[in-house]
Amino acid sequence: MSKPLYLGKLQLYWCRSCNLPVLGENCNCGSDTDNLEVTPPGDVRPAFKYDIDFINSISIKQFNTPLISTGKIVLLNKIPSEDRMEEIIVDGEIIGSIRYEIEDLKWKLLLRLSGARKLFQYNKQDKSDIKSWVIIDDSAVKPIANGANALSPGIIDADYGIVKEDEVVVLTPENKVVATGRAKMTGNKMVESSRGEAVKTRWRDLPISDNSSTLSDRTMQTWSDVQDVNKHIMDDYIERAHSFIKNVSASYNLPVSVSYSGGKDSLAVLQLVSECLNDFTIIFADTGLEFPETVENTYMAADKYNQDLKTESAGNAFWESVDNFGPPSIEVRWCCKVCKLGPITRLIENNFENGCLTFIGQRKYESSSRARSKNVWKNPWVNNQIAASPIQNWTALHVWLYLFKTNAPYNPLYEKGFDRIGCWLCPSASLADFKRLKNTHPEMEKQLKDYLLDYANRMGLSKDWVKYGLWRWKKLPPNIAKMAERKSIDTVPKSNMENQNKLTFSMTSGYSPCKSGGIVAEGSFETTIDMELIKDTGLLLPVGSVSYIDGAASIFSNKDSVHVFASGNITSRGGTQKKTKKLMKKAEFSVRRALKCSGCGVCVAHCPNNAIQIKSGTAVVGDDCTHCSECIRVCPVVKYKDLTV
Repeated sequence: MSKPLYLGKLQLYWCRSCNLPVLGENCNCGSDTDNLEVTPPGDVRPAFKYDIDFINSISIKQFNTPLISTGKIVLLNKIPSEDRMEEIIVDGEIIGSIRYEIEDLKWKLLLRLSGARKLFQYNKQDKSDIKSWVIIDDSAVKPIANGANALSPGIIDADYGIVKEDEVVVLTPENKVVATGRAKMTGNKMVESSRGEAVKTRWRDLPISDNSSTLSDRTMQTWSDVQDVNKHIMDDYIERAHSFIKNVSASYNLPVSVSYSGGKDSLAVLQLVSECLNDFTIIFADTGLEFPETVENTYMAADKYNQDLKTESAGNAFWESVDNFGPPSIEVRWCCKVCKLGPITRLIENNFENGCLTFIGQRKYESSSRARSKNVWKNPWVNNQIAASPIQNWTALHVWLYLFKTNAPYNPLYEKGFDRIGCWLCPSASLADFKRLKNTHPEMEKQLKDYLLDYANRMGLSKDWVKYGLWRWKKLPPNIAKMAERKSIDTVPKSNMENQNKLTFSMTSGYSPCKSGGIVAEGSFETTIDMELIKDTGLLLPVGSVSYIDGAASIFSNKDSVHVFASGNITSRGGTQKKTKKLMKKAEFSVRRALKCSGCGVCVAHCPNNAIQIKSGTAVVGDDCTHCSECIRVCPVVKYKDLTV
């Protein structure tokens, strides 16, 4: 599992008097609040009705009873995971998490002790109707509470419907909760076996007798109530955002625009700017991969705020380019340059001859690169655009409370299970998101799936490579790689020697408008690459220091880097556009040299360190290489003058 990301101060507190979430240490009612230690980055958001119903449906499936009662304010906190995982916050406690498990292709509810008590201790439902329980002997209570797993000899009863890897709740004979965890054997085996680990416990503690909560007994909670208790905090945040907008717009003698994406953050910025300025332009770069709801929402927002809307579309650029670059991945998001950066650049150049100041909905809690960003910056790729974010320090809950307060027209997809709005086939989306897409937009999901299956077939990859969402990476995360190995899924494209003679290469470059940011170049050959041949010849060494893993090579030149993948993709990242593109070209030429080397020996004579030999009719670079690139310069397979980009 990924590590928690600390992107800023955790800002969630809870007022026990009001039993409501507060974004500061003091509630508007005058009471102090308790700090709620959620997992960083702590970008907490409201749970909509769909989310609550969905959580309850999982709870019913696993435990035969819903987890969340009617009338509760529920928060969700998205946390690092192999796919998608969110903490569930109710009554000032994290009562559990929902996690999409790629290996099983399904959601699971992972209860914490407070959540288990809601189901098994405080629930008035007949306990015989609840599933997935395990009862332990009194002698086993203390060891388990102190951290031990539940062993079969200590179990006196269990739900016989439990199967291995089910989530279960461990109880005392008096039905008091001791632990929650995952079953390591079936329910009947737990009771009948005389040895073995029955439950691997995750959360555990000594049982408590009753619900000793000191929370307010308020039975019905509304988001209007949450707005009321946060009024003093939100007023301060809004005032500071207003001051920022007024000061920045007065500091630049440029026309003002608001970049709108159809997402909540850009909507909050649009609302804020509309409260400060009378004349500005809304700009919308349509990637050609937008949800129809997003496009409709954009025009609705322009109408509501009565401002000029300028749009630019990438049209069908993605589908026209995908055969050149292959499916986009988390490491190789060429689509950002083709579908997002291109339209943005054209839109700015066509409508703002002398440049513009653009207010953008960027927040530091979204990613590490955005956490490092300043509030005002110059777009390194769109030279005539100054960008500014008035909500840089807002969490998602700040944004939502503001949108609720102002009745801003937010995208309806948020109420349908989507926590992010962007390109519908973004590789950064979770597999759970794509499963949801199949229900909400089946024609889109089918278009993507059909392409991926065709691509997999051409590359010698199995249908499981598509089924388990492995196309989203060039280099699989360690746990995903282990899962693929357990399921015997080959993730390295097969080399196509017939097409390697073509070696047609396509490249795009520029500042990445996605969360990773930076100056990035991405390219692809029309064919797969024989990485074993690349490794054996050492012909990537003239570019920089090299490390290899299965199906990929990483090359480092000072602080810049380039990655070569067996799929034929190459991605480069550098401090400047020129360095990035030059490094990309060197990597491209080195691949060509390795695949087309005739063993002429020109490079041997020109190597100042005698690091190259001819072996079996091809040049081989040894460890004495100092990465001077002189051999690339003289190689007749490539033209070094092209490196002067």
